[in-house]
Amino acid sequence: MYIAVTNPRVLCLGEILFDRLANQVGRSLEQVESWTPYPGGAPANVACALVKLGTPAAFIGAVGVDEPGNQLVQLLEDVGVDSSGVQRHPTAPTRQVYVLRSEKGDREFAGFGDFDTSQFADAFLDDSKLPESLFEGADYLVLGTLELAYPQTRQAIYKALDLANRYDVKVLVDINWRPMFWSDPSKAKPLIEEFVKQIDFLKIAKEEGELFFDTSDAGAITHRLDSVEGVLVTNGDQDITYCLGEQEDTFSPFTMNVQDTTGAGDGFVAGFIHQLCQKGLTCLATPESARDVVKYASAVGGLTTLKPGAIAAQPTRREVEAFLKENG
Repeated sequence: MYIAVTNPRVLCLGEILFDRLANQVGRSLEQVESWTPYPGGAPANVACALVKLGTPAAFIGAVGVDEPGNQLVQLLEDVGVDSSGVQRHPTAPTRQVYVLRSEKGDREFAGFGDFDTSQFADAFLDDSKLPESLFEGADYLVLGTLELAYPQTRQAIYKALDLANRYDVKVLVDINWRPMFWSDPSKAKPLIEEFVKQIDFLKIAKEEGELFFDTSDAGAITHRLDSVEGVLVTNGDQDITYCLGEQEDTFSPFTMNVQDTTGAGDGFVAGFIHQLCQKGLTCLATPESARDVVKYASAVGGLTTLKPGAIAAQPTRREVEAFLKENG
């Protein structure tokens, strides 16, 4: 049990859902016999990971008035995430995603069961109900791009960007590209390209860099976006490249006994934001301190792969510190 802290410093806006992970690894959708639901959704994962690391966070999103929605709100409260920004949609269900797993622990999204992607509660976030008071005291806003796929929630995201600008809240976006969330994936690229012009930090996977920027070079992407303060490019268990202020370098992730990669990128984001909250933006001012921030983020991401599920596997601050001491 974690203790909720008032005045969250980080707001995470977007989807919270159940990842239904295949119990049989290495099988196709038709061959899987049973599934186990694990709470997830990238922004919710980041919020929970931050609280476990010791940085107070809030989650803003929408779930259904159903049992999965009840369970997810209860989970946020049990972890200690501020859930005052969670909206309940009276008719739309809470999102559930089916996830296949490979023998190596990699995952593949396999659809939404009987529902269309646009029918779930998180597609209907109401911008008029965003809690402005949360933005007044926050330092960071974390967003993905999945919710840009739905017109109503897209409006809520734009409203959140306006509030972040008004209250001087830094914005980090993890592109988290998932074509299956879009009814028409061809509409995604122009929306996302416009969206990332309004942010301060960008975290992307290597293939996302190549898709959206025609390069996975963090420095080139930073130069392309012009106003961004930092770009981090992850590539599974391969080198992380980053450009943070004047600091441009690579970092080799820790070798882990991977069980499930779900939520590893979200753990990385949480570790990065946690360090900025702990140390201030001056921690990006020297090559050594910037590298330490990336190293810490990599440790959080790596430790998240040791158990199934995104939130259940997340490490505490003490576990991260102990791991870094052993693997210095």
